[in-house]
Amino acid sequence: MRLLRSTDLALRVLMRLAVAGDATPTTRQVAEDMDVPYTHAAKVVAELQHLGLVDARRGRGGGLALTGKGRTASVGAVVRTFEGDGDVVDCEGTSGTAPCPLNSGCRLRGALRRAQEAFYAALDPVTVADIVTDPTGPLLLGISRGPRGG
Repeated sequence: MRLLRSTDLALRVLMRLAVAGDATPTTRQVAEDMDVPYTHAAKVVAELQHLGLVDARRGRGGGLALTGKGRTASVGAVVRTFEGDGDVVDCEGTSGTAPCPLNSGCRLRGALRRAQEAFYAALDPVTVADIVTDPTGPLLLGISRGPRGG
């Protein structure tokens, strides 16, 4: 299974903010740290804010901060939210392709759904705080490219 770019970035933003301490980096600074386009980071940050995982403040002294809910958020829940409820494969042909001719009697679809659920189940007990412990936390702090507000 391959994660969407937005899912990957959401997890990396949460991780980066989890080690920020009192600093409140801006979306632009986080985008630079993660080497991603600002517009992509802004969309992800907006969704994380909507979910209550990130506090984003504008203006002087503003920036991003991880909320308490963000620190204890389940990685599985974050991945589910960003990935959506879709199947691993498009058996129905909803993405502009023809439906699979095996759709009515295929056993692969069920096996893939069970594998997908096992993937999420393995991530469910893991929190954002868990994934920034050593050695990850110090590595995240090392990617900072400039001064941060506080």
